[in-house]
Amino acid sequence: MLKRKRLIFISGIVIICAIVFSVYLRSLYMIPVVMYHSVTPDASPENRLQVSVATFSRQMQFLKSRHYNVVSLEAAGEMIRDKKRIPPHTVALTFDDGYKDNYIYAYPVLKRLGLPATIFIVVNEVGRPEGDRLSWDEIRAMQDSGIIMIGSHTLDHYPYLPEIKTEEELRRQIFDSKKILEAKLGSQIDLFSYPAGRFNPHVRDLVRQAGYTFAVATGLGKSFSNQDLYLIKRVRVGERDSLFDFWVKVSGYYNSFRSHNKK
Repeated sequence: MLKRKRLIFISGIVIICAIVFSVYLRSLYMIPVVMYHSVTPDASPENRLQVSVATFSRQMQFLKSRHYNVVSLEAAGEMIRDKKRIPPHTVALTFDDGYKDNYIYAYPVLKRLGLPATIFIVVNEVGRPEGDRLSWDEIRAMQDSGIIMIGSHTLDHYPYLPEIKTEEELRRQIFDSKKILEAKLGSQIDLFSYPAGRFNPHVRDLVRQAGYTFAVATGLGKSFSNQDLYLIKRVRVGERDSLFDFWVKVSGYYNSFRSHNKK
Protein backbone atom coordinates (compact mmCIF):
# COMPACT_ATOMS: atom_id res chain seq x y z
CA MET A 1 0.00 0.00 0.00
CA LEU A 2 2.85 2.35 0.94
CA LYS A 3 4.64 1.65 -2.33
CA ARG A 4 1.47 2.43 -4.27
CA LYS A 5 1.05 5.77 -2.48
CA ARG A 6 4.68 6.62 -3.13
CA LEU A 7 4.26 5.76 -6.82
CA ILE A 8 1.15 7.93 -7.06
CA PHE A 9 2.98 10.80 -5.33
CA ILE A 10 5.99 10.55 -7.64
CA SER A 11 3.73 10.33 -10.70
CA GLY A 12 1.91 13.44 -9.57
CA ILE A 13 5.17 15.34 -9.15
CA VAL A 14 6.30 14.27 -12.62
CA ILE A 15 3.01 15.42 -14.17
CA ILE A 16 3.17 18.78 -12.39
CA CYS A 17 6.78 19.30 -13.50
CA ALA A 18 5.84 18.40 -17.07
CA ILE A 19 2.99 20.93 -17.03
CA VAL A 20 5.19 23.67 -15.57
CA PHE A 21 7.93 22.96 -18.13
CA SER A 22 5.37 23.00 -20.94
CA VAL A 23 4.07 26.40 -19.80
CA TYR A 24 7.65 27.66 -19.56
CA LEU A 25 8.43 26.51 -23.09
CA ARG A 26 5.30 28.20 -24.44
CA SER A 27 6.44 31.46 -22.84
CA LEU A 28 9.75 31.23 -24.72
CA TYR A 29 8.30 30.28 -28.10
CA MET A 30 8.18 32.87 -30.86
CA ILE A 31 7.32 32.45 -34.50
CA PRO A 32 10.67 31.96 -36.28
CA VAL A 33 11.10 34.68 -38.89
CA VAL A 34 13.95 33.61 -41.17
CA MET A 35 16.19 36.28 -42.70
CA TYR A 36 17.91 35.88 -46.07
CA HIS A 37 19.70 38.36 -48.30
CA SER A 38 21.33 37.05 -51.49
CA VAL A 39 20.58 33.64 -53.05
CA THR A 40 23.27 32.86 -55.61
CA PRO A 41 24.86 29.81 -57.29
CA ASP A 42 28.36 30.72 -56.08
CA ALA A 43 27.67 31.64 -52.46
CA SER A 44 30.70 31.89 -50.20
CA PRO A 45 30.43 30.35 -46.71
CA GLU A 46 32.44 33.37 -45.52
CA ASN A 47 29.81 35.83 -46.73
CA ARG A 48 27.07 36.00 -44.10
CA LEU A 49 24.70 37.67 -46.59
CA GLN A 50 24.75 34.80 -49.08
CA VAL A 51 23.19 31.37 -49.36
CA SER A 52 23.61 29.10 -52.36
CA VAL A 53 20.73 28.14 -54.60
CA ALA A 54 21.26 24.48 -53.68
CA THR A 55 21.20 25.19 -49.94
CA PHE A 56 18.17 27.44 -50.24
CA SER A 57 16.31 24.82 -52.29
CA ARG A 58 17.07 22.13 -49.70
CA GLN A 59 15.86 24.36 -46.90
CA MET A 60 12.61 25.19 -48.66
CA GLN A 61 12.03 21.54 -49.56
CA PHE A 62 12.66 20.68 -45.89
CA LEU A 63 9.84 23.04 -44.87
CA LYS A 64 7.52 21.72 -47.55
CA SER A 65 8.13 18.01 -47.06
CA ARG A 66 7.77 18.25 -43.28
CA HIS A 67 4.54 20.22 -43.59
CA TYR A 68 5.69 23.40 -41.91
CA ASN A 69 3.05 26.12 -41.71
CA VAL A 70 4.87 28.75 -43.79
CA VAL A 71 2.95 32.02 -43.53
CA SER A 72 3.47 35.59 -44.68
CA LEU A 73 5.16 37.97 -42.27
CA GLU A 74 1.90 39.89 -42.09
CA ALA A 75 0.02 36.74 -41.01
CA ALA A 76 2.71 36.02 -38.41
CA GLY A 77 2.41 39.55 -37.07
CA GLU A 78 -1.36 39.24 -36.86
CA MET A 79 -1.02 36.05 -34.81
CA ILE A 80 1.28 37.86 -32.39
CA ARG A 81 -0.94 40.95 -32.25
CA ASP A 82 -4.17 39.04 -31.73
CA LYS A 83 -2.56 36.56 -29.31
CA LYS A 84 -3.89 33.69 -31.40
CA ARG A 85 -2.89 30.11 -30.87
CA ILE A 86 0.06 29.59 -33.20
CA PRO A 87 -0.12 26.36 -35.21
CA PRO A 88 2.87 24.02 -34.76
CA HIS A 89 5.87 24.56 -37.03
CA THR A 90 4.80 28.03 -38.14
CA VAL A 91 7.55 29.93 -40.03
CA ALA A 92 7.82 33.22 -41.94
CA LEU A 93 10.43 33.95 -44.62
CA THR A 94 12.02 37.34 -45.33
CA PHE A 95 14.70 38.79 -47.63
CA ASP A 96 16.53 42.09 -47.13
CA ASP A 97 17.90 44.59 -49.68
CA GLY A 98 16.16 43.47 -52.89
CA TYR A 99 18.90 41.52 -54.65
CA LYS A 100 18.13 40.65 -58.26
CA ASP A 101 18.99 37.02 -57.51
CA ASN A 102 15.91 36.88 -55.31
CA TYR A 103 13.89 37.07 -58.53
CA ILE A 104 16.15 34.81 -60.59
CA TYR A 105 16.75 32.01 -58.09
CA ALA A 106 14.69 32.29 -54.88
CA TYR A 107 11.33 33.29 -56.35
CA PRO A 108 10.99 30.26 -58.69
CA VAL A 109 11.62 27.90 -55.76
CA LEU A 110 9.11 29.68 -53.56
CA LYS A 111 6.53 29.78 -56.34
CA ARG A 112 6.95 26.10 -57.19
CA LEU A 113 6.51 25.06 -53.56
CA GLY A 114 3.83 27.63 -52.78
CA LEU A 115 5.77 29.25 -49.93
CA PRO A 116 5.08 32.95 -49.20
CA ALA A 117 7.85 35.40 -48.38
CA THR A 118 8.49 39.11 -47.85
CA ILE A 119 11.19 41.10 -49.65
CA PHE A 120 12.30 44.40 -48.12
CA ILE A 121 13.30 46.93 -50.76
CA VAL A 122 15.88 49.72 -50.58
CA VAL A 123 13.94 52.14 -52.77
CA ASN A 124 16.78 54.19 -54.27
CA GLU A 125 18.72 51.03 -55.16
CA VAL A 126 15.97 49.59 -57.36
CA GLY A 127 17.34 48.98 -60.88
CA ARG A 128 20.71 50.56 -60.12
CA PRO A 129 23.39 50.46 -62.86
CA GLU A 130 25.42 47.72 -61.18
CA GLY A 131 22.60 45.35 -62.15
CA ASP A 132 22.55 43.56 -58.80
CA ARG A 133 19.22 44.86 -57.56
CA LEU A 134 15.64 44.14 -58.56
CA SER A 135 13.88 46.26 -61.15
CA TRP A 136 10.41 47.69 -60.59
CA ASP A 137 9.02 45.26 -63.18
CA GLU A 138 10.50 42.30 -61.30
CA ILE A 139 9.16 43.58 -58.00
CA ARG A 140 5.68 44.03 -59.47
CA ALA A 141 5.74 40.58 -61.06
CA MET A 142 6.56 38.93 -57.74
CA GLN A 143 4.00 40.97 -55.86
CA ASP A 144 1.30 40.18 -58.43
CA SER A 145 1.97 36.45 -58.01
CA GLY A 146 0.50 36.55 -54.50
CA ILE A 147 3.55 34.67 -53.20
CA ILE A 148 5.71 37.69 -52.42
CA MET A 149 4.87 40.66 -50.20
CA ILE A 150 6.92 43.84 -50.39
CA GLY A 151 8.15 45.93 -47.47
CA SER A 152 10.37 48.98 -46.99
CA HIS A 153 14.06 48.86 -46.11
CA THR A 154 14.31 52.70 -46.30
CA LEU A 155 15.34 54.88 -49.22
CA ASP A 156 19.11 54.56 -49.09
CA HIS A 157 19.98 51.74 -46.68
CA TYR A 158 21.76 53.85 -44.11
CA PRO A 159 23.75 51.43 -41.93
CA TYR A 160 22.25 52.88 -38.74
CA LEU A 161 19.05 54.89 -38.66
CA PRO A 162 19.82 56.07 -35.10
CA GLU A 163 22.95 57.83 -36.43
CA ILE A 164 21.09 60.04 -38.91
CA LYS A 165 21.67 63.58 -37.73
CA THR A 166 18.48 65.40 -38.74
CA GLU A 167 14.86 64.61 -38.01
CA GLU A 168 13.96 65.59 -41.58
CA GLU A 169 16.28 62.99 -43.11
CA LEU A 170 15.22 60.31 -40.66
CA ARG A 171 11.55 60.86 -41.49
CA ARG A 172 12.38 60.91 -45.21
CA GLN A 173 13.99 57.47 -44.99
CA ILE A 174 11.05 55.98 -43.11
CA PHE A 175 8.02 57.87 -44.42
CA ASP A 176 9.01 58.60 -48.02
CA SER A 177 10.18 55.05 -48.75
CA LYS A 178 6.68 53.87 -47.85
CA LYS A 179 5.00 56.49 -50.04
CA ILE A 180 7.19 55.76 -53.07
CA LEU A 181 6.69 51.99 -52.80
CA GLU A 182 2.93 52.47 -52.56
CA ALA A 183 2.90 54.78 -55.58
CA LYS A 184 5.09 52.45 -57.67
CA LEU A 185 3.31 49.22 -56.71
CA GLY A 186 -0.25 50.43 -56.28
CA SER A 187 -0.68 48.71 -52.93
CA GLN A 188 -0.37 49.53 -49.27
CA ILE A 189 3.03 48.92 -47.67
CA ASP A 190 2.65 47.71 -44.10
CA LEU A 191 6.02 46.09 -43.37
CA PHE A 192 9.37 47.64 -42.45
CA SER A 193 12.87 46.28 -41.87
CA TYR A 194 15.44 48.34 -39.95
CA PRO A 195 18.71 48.55 -41.94
CA ALA A 196 21.37 46.47 -40.18
CA GLY A 197 18.62 45.67 -37.68
CA ARG A 198 19.44 48.84 -35.76
CA PHE A 199 16.94 51.16 -34.08
CA ASN A 200 16.30 53.23 -30.98
CA PRO A 201 12.99 54.13 -29.28
CA HIS A 202 12.56 57.24 -31.45
CA VAL A 203 13.19 55.35 -34.70
CA ARG A 204 10.74 52.65 -33.62
CA ASP A 205 8.12 55.30 -32.84
CA LEU A 206 8.57 56.97 -36.24
CA VAL A 207 8.04 53.61 -37.96
CA ARG A 208 4.76 53.29 -36.06
CA GLN A 209 3.78 56.88 -36.88
CA ALA A 210 4.47 56.31 -40.59
CA GLY A 211 1.67 53.75 -40.66
CA TYR A 212 3.59 50.50 -40.85
CA THR A 213 1.80 47.63 -39.13
CA PHE A 214 4.80 45.44 -38.34
CA ALA A 215 8.58 45.86 -38.33
CA VAL A 216 11.42 43.36 -38.09
CA ALA A 217 14.77 43.80 -36.36
CA THR A 218 17.93 41.90 -35.53
CA GLY A 219 20.51 42.23 -32.79
CA LEU A 220 17.79 41.91 -30.14
CA GLY A 221 18.70 40.43 -26.79
CA LYS A 222 16.52 38.57 -24.34
CA SER A 223 15.43 41.83 -22.70
CA PHE A 224 13.20 42.68 -25.68
CA SER A 225 9.63 41.42 -25.68
CA ASN A 226 8.59 38.69 -28.07
CA GLN A 227 5.30 40.54 -28.47
CA ASP A 228 6.52 43.92 -29.79
CA LEU A 229 5.00 44.30 -33.25
CA TYR A 230 7.66 46.84 -34.24
CA LEU A 231 10.60 44.72 -33.08
CA ILE A 232 9.77 41.27 -34.41
CA LYS A 233 12.85 39.11 -33.97
CA ARG A 234 14.47 37.32 -36.87
CA VAL A 235 17.06 34.60 -37.28
CA ARG A 236 19.73 34.66 -39.96
CA VAL A 237 20.29 31.62 -42.17
CA GLY A 238 23.54 31.28 -44.07
CA GLU A 239 25.51 28.98 -46.33
CA ARG A 240 27.26 27.39 -43.37
CA ASP A 241 24.00 26.12 -41.85
CA SER A 242 23.39 22.39 -42.20
CA LEU A 243 19.83 21.09 -42.36
CA PHE A 244 20.15 20.30 -38.66
CA ASP A 245 21.15 23.93 -37.99
CA PHE A 246 18.21 25.07 -40.09
CA TRP A 247 15.85 22.79 -38.16
CA VAL A 248 17.09 24.30 -34.88
CA LYS A 249 16.68 27.83 -36.17
CA VAL A 250 13.07 27.27 -37.29
CA SER A 251 12.14 25.52 -34.04
CA GLY A 252 10.70 28.66 -32.47
CA TYR A 253 13.09 28.54 -29.51
CA TYR A 254 16.40 29.48 -31.11
CA ASN A 255 16.16 33.21 -30.35
CA SER A 256 15.18 32.58 -26.73
CA PHE A 257 18.10 30.33 -25.88
CA ARG A 258 20.94 32.42 -27.24
CA SER A 259 22.10 35.54 -25.47
CA HIS A 260 21.89 37.87 -28.44
CA ASN A 261 21.26 38.04 -32.18
CA LYS A 262 23.78 39.26 -34.69
CA LYS A 263 22.94 40.89 -38.00
